[in-house]
Amino acid sequence: MVEITPEYISIGGNRHPAASDWARDGSRQLAFGADDNVAIWDPLDPTYCGVKSLLTGHIDVVNAVKYFPSPNSDGSIILSGSVDKTIRVWCSDETSPVGYREVKILTGHEGSINCLAVLPDSNIFVSGAADATVKIWSLTRNNASTDIHVELKQTLSLSPRIFPLAVAVAPLSSGSEVLAVAGTKATIQIYVSKNDKFELVATLSGHEGWIRSVEITRENDSESSDLLLASASQDKYIRLWRLHQGQDLPVASTASDPSLGIIGKSLSNKAHRFSTLDGLNYSITFEALLLGHEDWIYSVSWYIKDNTLQLLSASADNSLAFWSPDPASGVWICTTRLGEISAQKGSTTATGSTGGFYAGLWSPSGTSVVSLGRTGSWRLWNHDASSDSWIPHVAISGHTKEIRSLAWAPEGSYLLTTSADQTTRLHAQWKRAQTISWHEFARPQIHGYDLNCIAPLTSTRFVSGADEKLLRVFDEPAALASLLARLCDIRPEQDGDLPDAANMPVLGLSNKAIQAVDDAHVVPATIPGGVEARDRDRDVPDPAAVTRKSTLEIPHPPLEDHLARHTLWPEREKLYGHGYEISAVASSGDGAVIATACRASSVDHAVIRLYETEGWREVRPPLAAHALTVTGLAFDEQGGWLLSVGRDRMWTLFKREGEGEKEGGYRLHTSNPKAHARMILDAAWAPMSLEGGRVFATAGRDRCVKVWELNGETVALNKTITADAPVTAVAFGDGGVGLELAYGLETGKVVVVLLDSSGRDVRASCEVDGKVAPRRQVAALAWRPGGSWGLSGKGERGLAVAAEDGGLRIWRIGGLEVDKGDGGLGMGLEGVEDTGTYLSSFI
Repeated sequence: MVEITPEYISIGGNRHPAASDWARDGSRQLAFGADDNVAIWDPLDPTYCGVKSLLTGHIDVVNAVKYFPSPNSDGSIILSGSVDKTIRVWCSDETSPVGYREVKILTGHEGSINCLAVLPDSNIFVSGAADATVKIWSLTRNNASTDIHVELKQTLSLSPRIFPLAVAVAPLSSGSEVLAVAGTKATIQIYVSKNDKFELVATLSGHEGWIRSVEITRENDSESSDLLLASASQDKYIRLWRLHQGQDLPVASTASDPSLGIIGKSLSNKAHRFSTLDGLNYSITFEALLLGHEDWIYSVSWYIKDNTLQLLSASADNSLAFWSPDPASGVWICTTRLGEISAQKGSTTATGSTGGFYAGLWSPSGTSVVSLGRTGSWRLWNHDASSDSWIPHVAISGHTKEIRSLAWAPEGSYLLTTSADQTTRLHAQWKRAQTISWHEFARPQIHGYDLNCIAPLTSTRFVSGADEKLLRVFDEPAALASLLARLCDIRPEQDGDLPDAANMPVLGLSNKAIQAVDDAHVVPATIPGGVEARDRDRDVPDPAAVTRKSTLEIPHPPLEDHLARHTLWPEREKLYGHGYEISAVASSGDGAVIATACRASSVDHAVIRLYETEGWREVRPPLAAHALTVTGLAFDEQGGWLLSVGRDRMWTLFKREGEGEKEGGYRLHTSNPKAHARMILDAAWAPMSLEGGRVFATAGRDRCVKVWELNGETVALNKTITADAPVTAVAFGDGGVGLELAYGLETGKVVVVLLDSSGRDVRASCEVDGKVAPRRQVAALAWRPGGSWGLSGKGERGLAVAAEDGGLRIWRIGGLEVDKGDGGLGMGLEGVEDTGTYLSSFI
């Protein structure tokens, strides 16, 4: 039987204030938008397993996520809104491999869904979209079954026409509801329900920029207490508004706030009065202006505990702020600030988290908070009651754009990924006692160009190619090597020859090797020598990014600030020669030769360039064979053969020349100009050395995987595997039970095939469950070298999958073993009971 079990999911969160929510139903789960997926994560999981699953269904970016309260029924309900103009309803389902199933698709809006809000203790939720409308929905669930019914109750067309970016709804004491809508204007529209229909009763002015978030709460636990509305704006201010029942106006605390100075005198305290259907009178008055953030404020979130009200705000100034009223004066003050203060920001957007925090969320208990940053990574703080301080803890991270390439270290100890988000990331296993979890341990390259391809040279060196037309070679720093040795049991092949750390100079793209300094060392905040010295020397590092010797002496995987600043790898070499963006790179098994290609529309640029790594010189002349872009390069295990495929539908084999002056050079051996009916997108060598010959596979847009055998001087087609969509990635495993072949499609489907040792016969084939496979194109596949792995490990393989949605998935695949009963290869699917296992289906 074949068992496909999730081992690791890494994906960045969408930078939208409404795209995340922390459940209040006891599940502790946090759901957030990740490209066109909804990711499920338990931030307080003691095993740090990270993202548990991805809910696929949307066909465009998810902008809004909200848990729907279901106090009278079992399980959780998630609402998600997307740029695809739909709202999807997900219901928890223990029989599903991802824990949820999609039960409804709501298509009432004609624009991108921007925000969602739910009415506590009711069946009402609200959505706002880029069609300038707000819709009120009713959701009912049959407790005796999983049937869910959703009905559109009302559509509000906003006038003046604005695109709603934030909505909030709360009950009034009279049984009516109040709805706040804000967005691409500096005003807040207040609606009140009458006869089950919402009517506009007030427009609140005061902000000077778009309003990104609104939240309503009761002032204390009493149902008769006033409501407080918080609004966060791009004008860098938070405004508080009070909804009070009765004819008398409440006493405002604004005038008593000494921090406002002259501003306080000019603030309007106009009362907006309205009445409900049962005749109760209400007023809305301005309560307070909260100053302290230095940039746009993206989100605000209330939390009340022991009748103490707190407000959490997240801002583009890279900070979270906690606000609460002073017990003596009632003046709202900032009590705590988390994140990065201005003096410690990186000088470039690469090394700092410039772009800020897009969301801040309270845990259900109020003892933890999380925030989402520009890099797609989450940060987690837990409150320590003994010291009354917030302590950072391990959270999750991931790419924010499509992953274009991935590669395992030669011995399979860690995985490298590169992405269109201009970062390279290193993923490894944190091993302690009987627990193992995957984490991002380094961000070796933070670049100014999209990164397209990567290849390891040794366990401490890799080469990557980007849109900048050159390749860069990087070495592992000693500080990271020490961290990986302590936490991951990864020992470098060489000791004592590694640089301490790396730094990125101001205005530079090259990581420079630096010496780590003692903790007592004082780094000048300014560059000595004045303006002229600054103009002369552009390589002066950012003082905030200086690495101290104790920086990575930590007992856990690096946190986001460490990843962004202190895990860079120093650059050893640049390799020039290509005239256009790098499209492919590969290294020989011994790391002695690098082969590269670039995007091309002519024979002149479609050449393959070779570089020897001893002296870092190009081996001339370049290899000419293709007429268009080379899309894939692959060396066999011994480095004696180089396989190339391209958009010209051709594969080519180059053979290494003999010893002597031309050692390391390759010559054209054979090619097939019409190997596929359409362009070839990927290729891979089988790792097994066969008695008769060598086997390789090519994958094409013609929906075919073709398996070829090189025998002596001839190449024969052994097998054609037909797929139902263009094949974009292919990889062979080294399990030793035959040829394990995995291929991925443009639709996101992943198929695992077991061939005989010659590649002529398919013994078995299975398809990964569509609920857990990517929904978008598979960009790259790679089997983990080394066979068995993990704590159980017996007979299991690791398969890494990179997708266009920015998600990295590592699956543990078991059951690829010899059936001793009949001598065949067993690949059955029966008897799998583990609910954490992805069940595959026969093809």
